[in-house]
Amino acid sequence: MNTIKLVLLLSSLAGLLMIIGYFVAGKVGVAIAFVLSMVLNFGSYWYSDQLVLKMSGAQEVTEASAPQLYATVRTLADKANLPMPRVYIMQQDSPNAFATGRNPEHAAVAVTTGIMKILNKDELSGVIAHELSHIRNRDTLIGTVAATMAGAVLMVATMARWGAVFGMGEDGGRTVGLIATAIVAPIAATLIQMAISRSREYLADESGARMSGKPEALAGALAKLARGAQAKPMDANPSTAHLFIVNPFSGGTVMNLFSTHPPVEKRIERLMKMKLKE
Repeated sequence: MNTIKLVLLLSSLAGLLMIIGYFVAGKVGVAIAFVLSMVLNFGSYWYSDQLVLKMSGAQEVTEASAPQLYATVRTLADKANLPMPRVYIMQQDSPNAFATGRNPEHAAVAVTTGIMKILNKDELSGVIAHELSHIRNRDTLIGTVAATMAGAVLMVATMARWGAVFGMGEDGGRTVGLIATAIVAPIAATLIQMAISRSREYLADESGARMSGKPEALAGALAKLARGAQAKPMDANPSTAHLFIVNPFSGGTVMNLFSTHPPVEKRIERLMKMKLKE
């Protein structure tokens, strides 16, 4: 199922690039966009995790420099029978976390300094288990590729808007199409991310709660993280928002409408139902 979703994701985002290419330079633009999408697909598969980590400003840590965090990741990785991922910390007051990597053998878990300040040991374990579940379910490949490709769509759409301003279209009809595409493409890229991301968050919550053995701790962590992210929005690239355990932005009306995350209240409700069934 993940393979099918990945193919659909890449095809859809590549299609957006080619549509923009058409309105910028006709058939030549389509050909250029096609080649660009192939290069991005190849590059994002092999290098998107490194790009996302650099975009987030995450710095790798060792067992000596972050013993509690490192021990938590190692304990849960062993429990889940996963290779030990690389561990990163982001110097961000906003509490959040994400996982990345094309497979469990090339995975990384990153948390912010803010998350370390507000979560207790059980809550931190719940968050790490959630991220390791993404790795085990191979959601991280889809997520990191989506971040790279969506970022490319946003970049090209921005260029297309400037192109429309300076009359890059060959005629009036193409210029109108260029403007419309430049506006619609980023929204479409976000919707594609939403379609992939939301169901995977529910699954990672459930499997992460089972891995840590304390669904109520993960529920408590989500509540704290949502409040923290709203009080201190993260300085993050919008194209990577879906990778984080909670929406890293303030959660205004428009952002909620296009959020790649399910409502935190529903996630907490599902986790507490798991607790009641124990």
